[in-house]
Amino acid sequence: MKKRYLALFLTGIVTLGTLFPGSALAEADDSGLTLKQVVVLSRHNIRSPLSEKGSMIGEITPHEWFPWTSRTGELSLKGAMLETTMGQYFRLWLEDEGLFPENYIPEDGVVRFYANGLQRTQATAHYFSTGLLPVCVVPIERHGEYNEADNTFLPKINYMTDEYAMDILDEIAERGGQDGLSGYRRSLDESFNLIADVTDMNESEIYTSGKYGDFLADDISILLEEGSEPAMTGTIKTATSLADALVLQYYEEPDDLKAAFGHELSFEDWQKIGTVLSTYETILFTSPLLAANLAHPIMEEVYKELNTEGRAFSFLCGHDSTITSFLAALGVKNYAPLPNAVEPTTPIGIKLVFERWVDQEDVSFFKVVLVYQSADQLRSIQPLSLEVPPMIVPVFFEGIETDENGMIAEADLMDLLNEKINYLYEIEETYALEEEEAA
Repeated sequence: MKKRYLALFLTGIVTLGTLFPGSALAEADDSGLTLKQVVVLSRHNIRSPLSEKGSMIGEITPHEWFPWTSRTGELSLKGAMLETTMGQYFRLWLEDEGLFPENYIPEDGVVRFYANGLQRTQATAHYFSTGLLPVCVVPIERHGEYNEADNTFLPKINYMTDEYAMDILDEIAERGGQDGLSGYRRSLDESFNLIADVTDMNESEIYTSGKYGDFLADDISILLEEGSEPAMTGTIKTATSLADALVLQYYEEPDDLKAAFGHELSFEDWQKIGTVLSTYETILFTSPLLAANLAHPIMEEVYKELNTEGRAFSFLCGHDSTITSFLAALGVKNYAPLPNAVEPTTPIGIKLVFERWVDQEDVSFFKVVLVYQSADQLRSIQPLSLEVPPMIVPVFFEGIETDENGMIAEADLMDLLNEKINYLYEIEETYALEEEEAA
């Protein structure tokens, strides 16, 4: 008998074609490993843009945007269908591996669904649970009132001093290359020009009036304030709002020309637009000094789930920034750009999956993968199955060894999580001491 793994086992050289949907999940010879636990950290699925009607994205272009099927920032009808489809895929996989029986009705404590309190995250968890466990009603946990944000899932700054902020800004600028912060903007020249062309902003009277400044300028400013998420002002922020709306429109609108306001775009063009989104995330959420701060609550939550007695399946639902800061804090090795994705690092609906496999001596190993629907699967709402899976890409971490199957020893993963959770306390001690010495 052969074992079917959610993860792709990569040995030697693997071409991107191996990762495309339509190819079977990789199989390994029976090694006595049994799937015992799965923890999923998910981004919500397709939503409407975050900008209200009459905001910048509506005024900067003469075109009308896609007629969204949900209120501002809420999960769309298509997003609900896609998330149900993904839940159904996980059900097939977990049943195939024997973690769940068919039409499973779990006992208390065996599964947990916990999501940020916003509509799009609560709804994503609900629709995934409907696909995963179709014959029972799963409560979706939230901390606080409905539509109230939960700090567990938001990359908020938990600690800040002036010196710490300066070091973070220096680190961000250094990662931008020789030109510092301007280097990020200049690396996006093609993307910015493409967005300007697609939106025909030069035909917008409001844009040409100067209300929104020069879209192609190099200005960028980063704001770091304790208790808030990192924020940005300037043209990259403007471009990110436009890129977000365009990519969402591409997912929702089946007509290629309508999706691009009548312009003919290649898939590579759409990926250039998506690069703006990942650059924005890179700037605000991946600086090592800052990521450990931002991701501290979600790292603690994942660690707790991995060590909860009797837990078989956990689904934690947040945002792209939740996953971006989490991976950066853990020291993920570069995995971008993800194949067949418009958004190169955290495509809409993506899941970071921790799989616990146990051998015959009851020793645990972990496989960590990213699972997401390809751009084609998103646009067509393609049914998923074990024969037609979503995209599955393994991720690895700096300084952590893996075996020949790409698996991590349990002790190594727990040590990594503990180390990165404690890093915030080390940061606090370091900068508190500097403040005392300067006083």
